[in-house]
Amino acid sequence: MKESENHVFRFPCSENSRMELFRASLIEQPKVSDMDAELEQLAQRIGEQLLARGWRLASAESCTGGLAAALITTVAGSSQWFDRGFVSYSNLAKQQMLGVSAATLERHGAVSEQTVAAMAAGALQHSQARVALAISGIAGPGGGTVDKPVGTVCLAWCAADHPGRTLTTHFTGDREAIRRQAVRAALDGVLILLEGLDRGHGG
Repeated sequence: MKESENHVFRFPCSENSRMELFRASLIEQPKVSDMDAELEQLAQRIGEQLLARGWRLASAESCTGGLAAALITTVAGSSQWFDRGFVSYSNLAKQQMLGVSAATLERHGAVSEQTVAAMAAGALQHSQARVALAISGIAGPGGGTVDKPVGTVCLAWCAADHPGRTLTTHFTGDREAIRRQAVRAALDGVLILLEGLDRGHGG
């Protein structure tokens, strides 16, 4: 399987205001019960937008271990717009399931924008979806380094026939809090991507 080329892009400057709100939201840490309710609402909004387009979503997850897919499928009727989820926890799984190249993993590491961009692109290639999200990070309590401390999370989103988008952010809290915050950021990023397509900012 070949890794897609030229798919690493940052959020465009034209969406600065939306991104500022997004980045600010990443700092907030609501209670788990409140966050789960928020995650379900985000998933419902994503579903409405995808249904309106006749599109499906796929997820590629590492540190969240399928949590995004699990929360998405708590929404009744999500089978109409959610195609599948890939849990690629190991580097080998990322290569075998999603086509991430060994060179990318060796050069940049599993927690990198290059790797999540390849994961998202691979999720599109190996599904019936037209939109994909990807998550890789260090949820802790161990595994952090000076360059990539615990709480570092890389995210990627892509849509068929459009450039992908990536983001690196840092969360605090325990392992479960970091994982849930990562899922919230991933879902919010899907909405930003879809809204950008509506405005004609495909990348």
